[in-house]
Amino acid sequence: MKAVILAAGEGVRLRPLTECRPKAMLYVAGKPILHHLLLEVKKAGITEAIIVVRYMKEKIIDYFSKNSLGMKLIFVEQNEGNGTGAALLSVRGQISDKFVVLAGDIILEAAMISEVIRAHSGTITLALKKVENPHQYGVAQLSGKKVSLFEEKAKSPKGDLANLSIYCMEPTIFEELHSLGKSERGEYELTDLFVGATGVVVEGYWKDIAYPWDLFDANEFLLSKMDASTGHIENSTIDGKVIMEPGAKIIHSYVEGSSYIGADSVVGPNAYLRGFNSIGRKCSIGSGTTIKNSILLDGVMAKHLAYIGDSVIGENVNFGSGTQIANYRFDEGHINVLTEKGWVNTGRKKLGIFVGDNTKFGVLSCTMPGKLIGSNCWIHSGVAVNKNVPNGSRVYTRQPIEFAKNEGIHEE
Repeated sequence: MKAVILAAGEGVRLRPLTECRPKAMLYVAGKPILHHLLLEVKKAGITEAIIVVRYMKEKIIDYFSKNSLGMKLIFVEQNEGNGTGAALLSVRGQISDKFVVLAGDIILEAAMISEVIRAHSGTITLALKKVENPHQYGVAQLSGKKVSLFEEKAKSPKGDLANLSIYCMEPTIFEELHSLGKSERGEYELTDLFVGATGVVVEGYWKDIAYPWDLFDANEFLLSKMDASTGHIENSTIDGKVIMEPGAKIIHSYVEGSSYIGADSVVGPNAYLRGFNSIGRKCSIGSGTTIKNSILLDGVMAKHLAYIGDSVIGENVNFGSGTQIANYRFDEGHINVLTEKGWVNTGRKKLGIFVGDNTKFGVLSCTMPGKLIGSNCWIHSGVAVNKNVPNGSRVYTRQPIEFAKNEGIHEE
């Protein structure tokens, strides 16, 4: 059996993190989402995967040319149209038997894939799971084992069984999609085939990475499953678990909770890690810096007196001495984020910032909770960032400086 992984999308709701990478290549627990997903596919007994790519496809192809995971991986570009239907039609020439389809931006457990395969009957079988917020998902109703109703992100859904984007299908799906024709949006809508399909309710961990803050829950889950792997630890206290890649060092520091530390990164001296953290390769977390419940990609520099809490930081970001990230509201309310789709209530009372690649923060700069800061920005010294910062911006303040005679000094 083959698995088809749909990884062509950009992830607009995940900007600025996806300005420089496709959403399937966002990092959690030290590896891209797609890496973790393929490991679970392999655990389910599938060793061949067709990965549908388009947006920044080179990032995916290059990574897995170096990290095949012991699987046969084939890359197919989605050339025409958008959506799941168009992505599936891209692999038509590669499929001749029953196959599994998975969205490329989910974190799950292998048992879910196996359960869908076991329950498969008819043309399509889809995995369903009870959720507390069904209005955020496509939702199905079951009559016996068959889907009797399917709604896509209805404001008042009639059920609470969310579609998990985990499917088992027959090759006849391609003809059925073609026979439907394109919808008003100009797309082949796979969801139009769900009514009458087989639905199976599954248990276990599943997370759809729709917004940047969804990465935190996935990071915590994955880190909690990993075994400790220590390395160069010098005069430090580890009150929890560390997973250290070759060349990583912890020097004269305190680690509380679970932290992944990438190759050749240095934590310390006198740094403090707490909560669930994922630190990329060749990072430097230095004196007086605290990292809390955050994800740092490769090459992040926070060498002096910085606080980074509940944040996701892109590659090669530099924090000047004394940079502070605020992550809590005075009124103790949930933090809202202004996305390209409007304001979104994150449901989180602790939330820092999301920063694109190659951005630099000047000394004594600070940021307010829930702000999105684009790639290739300069945040000048002493700036308090209280709104989103577009890609490629310089942010600075004009401070008038006046001079007066110091009456306390008496000249001879």
